[in-house]
Amino acid sequence: MRQLPHLFANNRAWAAKCLAEDPAFFARLCEIQSPAYLWIGCADSRVPANQIVGMAPGELFVHRNVGNVVPPEDPNARSVLQYAVETLGVSHVIVCGHYGCGGVQAAFGGPVKPPLDDWIEHIRRVRKAHQAELDRLPDQQAQWRRLCELNVAAQVRSVCETDVVQAAWRLGRPLVVHGWIYDLRDGLLRDLDLSVTGSER
Repeated sequence: MRQLPHLFANNRAWAAKCLAEDPAFFARLCEIQSPAYLWIGCADSRVPANQIVGMAPGELFVHRNVGNVVPPEDPNARSVLQYAVETLGVSHVIVCGHYGCGGVQAAFGGPVKPPLDDWIEHIRRVRKAHQAELDRLPDQQAQWRRLCELNVAAQVRSVCETDVVQAAWRLGRPLVVHGWIYDLRDGLLRDLDLSVTGSER
């Protein structure tokens, strides 16, 4: 017996709605994708990348993981970045974190089971590097929110330091790396003023 029948029913309803609104919708999706944006975000189910920026399928190339981390040794994130820049030719890479991130919150606690603990260690290193600043904040909630922002800044730097981004900038490609954060409380994005272009390196 087929599992999760309600999800298949939802899928059929969604496909029918798309076709009713635009009979050529799926025919266009079958064409070669050419998004201008790579979104690197958190895997949190409350942060659906396309929806919060009002973009349709095909308009945003998306990579998500716990805590929107871009470690230099992670072949998954680096492969996505390489494909987005070299093959798709995106002109914007958006690293987007969110307030209330469980991955960031875990960086304040003790060890968890591997492999998640190894992953959270990337965020713990950001916390340790900024511990003095975090300690000056009034409470744990403020520290958590600030670490979400600091983690975005660290991942923007990590993206900028990759070979693929450095090579694109050396070739004069118009590639910009941005750092944003999403607030679950009001559904709004905020630009953290971290955007980097090749001319600034």
